[in-house]
Amino acid sequence: MSAVLQLDKPRIRHSFAAASATYDGMAALQRRVGDRLLQWQREERWQGTLLDLGCGTGFLTGKLLRYPGLQRVVALDIALPMLQAVRSKWPSDDRLHCLCADIESLPLPADSVDGLFSNLALQWCCDAPLLFQHLHAIVKPGGRMLFSTFGPGTLQELKAAWATVDEHVHVNRFLGQEEIRESLQRAGWQHIELHRECNVSRYSGVLDLMRELKGIGAHNVNLGRRRALTGKGRLQRMIAAYEREHRDEGFIPATFEVMYVSAQAGDRR
Repeated sequence: MSAVLQLDKPRIRHSFAAASATYDGMAALQRRVGDRLLQWQREERWQGTLLDLGCGTGFLTGKLLRYPGLQRVVALDIALPMLQAVRSKWPSDDRLHCLCADIESLPLPADSVDGLFSNLALQWCCDAPLLFQHLHAIVKPGGRMLFSTFGPGTLQELKAAWATVDEHVHVNRFLGQEEIRESLQRAGWQHIELHRECNVSRYSGVLDLMRELKGIGAHNVNLGRRRALTGKGRLQRMIAAYEREHRDEGFIPATFEVMYVSAQAGDRR
């Protein structure tokens, strides 16, 4: 399967900008995964300049600022309101630099950062092979990249419920382990470690799940989506299918498959 996705970047920017006010109160999964990511590579000793890709409102940016070896943390996000939230939390920390940019169009020169960190953001990029090439170029040889991203099992229940309604794409497609590993290797990344785990969250109803996804900006952003696909009738049929297949003990489950990845930049000579 191709590692190139068709995503609507303007819609991604708008979704996350709109979610900046609600994100902190609803991003419990993102916090758990971010903490797990830091714990998974606990021995990592960040030095110099670290780029926090897709920082959101900065929950993990603040934890990264505690690393004594870091001289600079560059918090990057596609949505300006997210960065405004970051700056408001640490207004006087001169090691924090905010940059509003698309991860796939970084305005940074080669060998300009010592390390890369990203929590549940790279799945919003279209071209993984090209992305990993660009990231390999901006990080110094030997620099580490540590990131988490969603895998193809994410929201499998929601995807299956929509499949009973029509054949359109209602849930974003996410890359699998082999696609990620192969893309990294082709880009020159070495010493790749990949750990996969599934998180199952429970909700009182499907609408609660959908409200959370909206509250953190995680909409369906495939370019192939058609407007009005989620009309009232279709939505009701999808909810009925979800409830029929998955409701148990008063709750419905939602699976989030998470990939934790560590890699080291190879020598470009």
